[in-house]
Amino acid sequence: METFSSKSLALQAEKKLLSKMAGRSVAHLFIDETSSEVLDELYRVSKEYTQSRPQAQRVIKDLIKVAVKVAVLHRSGCFSPNELALAARFRQKLRQGAMTALSFGEVDFTFEAAVLTSLLTECRDMLLELVEHHLTPKSHGRIRHVFDHFSDPSLLTALYGPDFTQHLGKICDGLRKLLDEGKL
Repeated sequence: METFSSKSLALQAEKKLLSKMAGRSVAHLFIDETSSEVLDELYRVSKEYTQSRPQAQRVIKDLIKVAVKVAVLHRSGCFSPNELALAARFRQKLRQGAMTALSFGEVDFTFEAAVLTSLLTECRDMLLELVEHHLTPKSHGRIRHVFDHFSDPSLLTALYGPDFTQHLGKICDGLRKLLDEGKL
């Protein structure tokens, strides 16, 4: 017997369409203004660090695609109760990472790349587990690309160094606002 689900087909179409349009206009449908400002600053950091505009654009585009797809899955009720519990743990770990990054940015001489790298790696692994049965291997690769890029100890060391002070300040301001509003 053939199994057909219009809901499943609609979800696939929505994910496909959104992944093709993962630009600024679609991002604003799913990502608030503060998050957008943090993403813009992360783009600038990546561009400056890698000295490659296309590479910086690719990592932010991958981040937006993943965020949109996870939001669509969540909104569509695709996660099981166990996956929802994992999503809650992921959100808590991401929040812990943001608070740690903020603390490192506000208190001089406390930065440790290994701590942030570890937190981001844990977030990556949790997110991969969460979407394992929902997204394609290509999307899993995007998740790895984003988290591996931003958990690179060299990039983190540069971000918390003297050359990126202005960028770090704007990122910390955005993270603080997202934490205060309960959006992270």
